[in-house]
Amino acid sequence: MTRTQPRVIIAALKGGSGKTILTMGLVSAWREKGCSIAPFKKGPDFIDAGWLSFSARRECHNLDNFLMTNDQILSSFFRNSNNADVALIEGNRGLYDGLDVVGSCSTAALAKLLRAPVVIIVDVTMATRTVAAMIKGCQAFDPDLNIAGVILNRVAGPRQEKLIRDAVVRFCGIPVVGAVPRLKHNPFPERHMGLVPFQERSHAEKAISRTRNIVQENLRMDEIWKIAHQADSIHFLPGMREEPPRSNPDENAPRIGFIRDNAFWFYYPENLDQLRHMGAELVEISAISDRELPHLDALYMGGGFPETQAQALTDNSMFRESLKERIEEGLPVYAECGGFMYLGKSLVVHGNTYPMAGVLPVVFILHQKPQGHGYTLLEATGANPFYSPGQTVKGHEFHYSRPVITDDRGLRFVFKVKRGNGIIERKEGISKKNLLATYSHIHAGGNPGWAENFFKAALEFKEKQIFFRKMQNND
Repeated sequence: MTRTQPRVIIAALKGGSGKTILTMGLVSAWREKGCSIAPFKKGPDFIDAGWLSFSARRECHNLDNFLMTNDQILSSFFRNSNNADVALIEGNRGLYDGLDVVGSCSTAALAKLLRAPVVIIVDVTMATRTVAAMIKGCQAFDPDLNIAGVILNRVAGPRQEKLIRDAVVRFCGIPVVGAVPRLKHNPFPERHMGLVPFQERSHAEKAISRTRNIVQENLRMDEIWKIAHQADSIHFLPGMREEPPRSNPDENAPRIGFIRDNAFWFYYPENLDQLRHMGAELVEISAISDRELPHLDALYMGGGFPETQAQALTDNSMFRESLKERIEEGLPVYAECGGFMYLGKSLVVHGNTYPMAGVLPVVFILHQKPQGHGYTLLEATGANPFYSPGQTVKGHEFHYSRPVITDDRGLRFVFKVKRGNGIIERKEGISKKNLLATYSHIHAGGNPGWAENFFKAALEFKEKQIFFRKMQNND
């Protein structure tokens, strides 16, 4: 079966070329015209995806060739672009940059899988005709890739723009669909892992408005729209466009909490969706404003930047104490990266020490340089509530903290690290009672058993609690 879904990928020759700003501007500008835009982010990046969600007023989904199979990518794309006027996909890194010499997991590989036309952004600083040579090289490098347009970024003036535009049209045979001058002020200040998350920007709407103005003033939006609507038909399997069957929560449904606030906010939509589709009742919690952990049957603690909210997390001592108490009682908890850091003894930021939940004997020290950055491949070797021994788990790690274990007595590691940095000595994942804490983020689309095991752990805990209450009542 085939389907035609208007779509376009915004790529670049390298990172830092302006993909995110211009993609957000396009999303916002088209949305202002009354169009429905389905945003996607190639790769595991959650900050850019958050900004794209904010711009589109529609959930952005990650399409990642490492974390997901081709069928899972196509399924996610069809399902989450359904009923949209156009799908806009932001690439990552350089167009052909991947994990190996053949470009596995590159933006180009994703573009060919989706049969999507590509618009390349080129930083033209101190260059003219050479820009055409670089584009021509990209065309020749993989003739099967549909490079359909070029956006010139950081243009110095009209003379440079005209010369580059004429050279690209003459030697590459594709249109220049935009020319953006060098901006005096970056509307999106960056931090060590990319853009500052929109949750931390008090003027997020103003920043989006600036990107929209940049696009409206400098890009030929109608030509990009036309390119998206010229995308080839794409093959799909029956059912790919449909949502998985959803089980509505009932009185017997386990309550699974997830912490979402200014400190913890990174969750792939698929991770929460899979728990919902299994019938769980999801409960949103704040570690900053809630005074204590509510009644739950399991807890999911996602990533984020607890270091930016360290004082607020420390000040909420009642919540920290209630969380520690529930974990000691056996509450199933799955904690990733920032959530892992929150469960430690303390967080050291710029020499200042902030007490955290104190569940694990680990002190986390923030550094200026990455302590773990990239895809991970883990093998489950130890007992835990969520993965079977021998199971391979794909994930990714992005963190600037370094863990210092203060007491390793009785500490159980769950994973052997086959790719990545891990926690210590090629070991990852610390398990305590029904807790699993790890630096690695997982994408449920590529780990379909994760949600099932999470749901099962929550249901078992719920049944035990019911049993204990009945026993107490009988006494």
